[in-house]
Amino acid sequence: MATSGSIEFIVQDVPDAFRERTRTRKWLYRVAQDHGTRIDRVNFVLMSDKDLLYYNETFLHHDDLTDVITFPVESNNGVAGDILISYHRIKENAATFGASSQLELRRVMVHGLLHLLGHKDKTKAQRETMRQLEERFLARFPKS
Repeated sequence: MATSGSIEFIVQDVPDAFRERTRTRKWLYRVAQDHGTRIDRVNFVLMSDKDLLYYNETFLHHDDLTDVITFPVESNNGVAGDILISYHRIKENAATFGASSQLELRRVMVHGLLHLLGHKDKTKAQRETMRQLEERFLARFPKS
């Protein structure tokens, strides 16, 4: 499996919730590989609701809280971009859906990567397809 690209985990002013980084990287590389491409450079940035709201308002002109925003970056060597994640939305969504925080974090991480891989979620049908892809790839997270 081609894993020569870079996946970085960055934490900004919130507790570090990134666990099992080696397994997570392997899993994310596999998601890209299953799409016929590779990861060039992807940064997962965990931050506060307030900080993510700033990006949502400034760059997307949305005035609401969200769990993830994906910013693609041009690359000739695979997918590249920044995936900004709200620590607070992860915790709240996990509680709301009765899931572990780690499962919810992985769901949001793969959701962001799916956007970098070209998937959209603007329509109801696209959202359903995205949810099915999330579930499929979550089931493939390596057990050990």
